[in-house]
Amino acid sequence: MDTTYLLDWANLLLRWAHVITAIAWIGSSFYFVFLDNSLTRPTAPDLVAKGVDGELWAVHGGGFYHPQKYMVSPPQLPQHLHWFYWESYSTWLTGFALFTVLYLFNAGSFLIDKSVHDWSAAAAIAASLGFLVVFWFAYDAVCRVVGPRRHGDAIAGALITLILAAAAWLACQLFAGRAAFLLVGAMMATAMSANVFFWIIPGQRKVVAQLRAGEQPDPVHGQRGKQRSVHNTYFTLPVLVAMLSNHYGFLYSGRHNWLVLVVLMLGGALIRHFFVARHKAKVQGRRPPWAAAAVGTALLAALVVALAPAPAPRAAAQAAPVSLAQVKAVIDQRCVVCHNAQLSNKNVMLHTEALIGQHAQAIYQQAVVARTMPLNNATGITDEERALLGRWVSEQAATR
Repeated sequence: MDTTYLLDWANLLLRWAHVITAIAWIGSSFYFVFLDNSLTRPTAPDLVAKGVDGELWAVHGGGFYHPQKYMVSPPQLPQHLHWFYWESYSTWLTGFALFTVLYLFNAGSFLIDKSVHDWSAAAAIAASLGFLVVFWFAYDAVCRVVGPRRHGDAIAGALITLILAAAAWLACQLFAGRAAFLLVGAMMATAMSANVFFWIIPGQRKVVAQLRAGEQPDPVHGQRGKQRSVHNTYFTLPVLVAMLSNHYGFLYSGRHNWLVLVVLMLGGALIRHFFVARHKAKVQGRRPPWAAAAVGTALLAALVVALAPAPAPRAAAQAAPVSLAQVKAVIDQRCVVCHNAQLSNKNVMLHTEALIGQHAQAIYQQAVVARTMPLNNATGITDEERALLGRWVSEQAATR
C-alpha cells in the first residue's frame, strides 16, 4: 500500500485522537478553574463540621450537583480517588505523534522554507525538538526561582511573556512560518503537560501519602500545583490559536509574522483572564474585569486591520477579463509540480484546463484566501498571481 496514503490515514486518526483528548483535558481544566473560583463558604453546620471550605450548587442534564472542596482534606480520606492526568498525557502523546508524522517525517517540506533559513532536514528536526526542551527548562526555572518571591506571580508572568516573544521571533527566523507558529504552540503545550507530570500530580501524591500517614501535609505542594494550574489555563487559548493558525496563511506568511503570533497569543491570554477572574468577581459581588477582555479584543481587531489586503487598484477593476490560458500559465508554473498525473498530491491534479475548472474553488480557498498553497510558497507564487487567480474565480462566479 502506498506510503503517502498510509501517512494520510495516520495524520487523520492522530489528529482526531488529539482533538478528542484535548477537549477532555481543556474541558476538565476549564471546569475546575470555574469551580474553584465559584465556590462559596458553606453555612450548613454539618458541612462546616466536616471541614468543607467551599461548595457550589449546580443543575445540569436534569440533575442537581453539589460539589464541595476541602481546603486540606476530609476527616476520612477516601480509599479511591479520581486523578486527572491521563487527559493531559494523552493530549501531549497524540500531539507529538501527529507532529512527528506531519512535520518531522516531512521536514524538508513542512519545517524548512529556504527563503527563511536554508539548512538540512536533520538540523531543522533537532532544532524543533530543542525548542520543546529548552522552553520547558527556561519556563520551569522562572517559576522555581521567581515564583516564590514577593510579587513573584506578576514578575514570572512578565518574564514568561518575554521568553515566549523571543521564542516566537527566533522560530520565525529559522522555520517556515506555518511550522514556526505550530512549534511555539507545541512548546507551550509541552510545558503544560510537563507541569502536570513533574509538579501537579507528584505534589498531589505526596500530599495524599502524608495524609494517609497521619502527617501534616507540606503546603508547598499545593502552592506549586496551584501556580502551575493557573499558568496552564492562561496558556490554553494561546496554544489553541497557534495550533489553528496553520490553516490561515495570511497569519504566518507576512514579514512580521512573529509579531502577529505574539499579539494573537496575548489577546487570547487577556480574554482568558477575563473569564477566569469573572467567576470570582461574580461570587464576591465585584465588577468583572471588562478591561482585560476589551484590550484582548482590541488587539485582535488591530490585527484584522493590520493584515487586511490592500484594495485592488482601479485599473485592475477595468482590466480585461482573465482568461483560462492566463490562469493555466500560473498553475503550470506554481502548482503542477505537485499536482499532476504522476504526483497527485492530496488526490488533486491540475495539469489540464478541465481539472483547473473542476478545482477552481479549492484553488481560490487555498492559494488566494488562506494562502496556504503552494506549501511554504516553495514555487514562489507572487501576490499579483494570487490576485489574478482570485479575479478569475470571481469572474467565473459572476457569469453563472
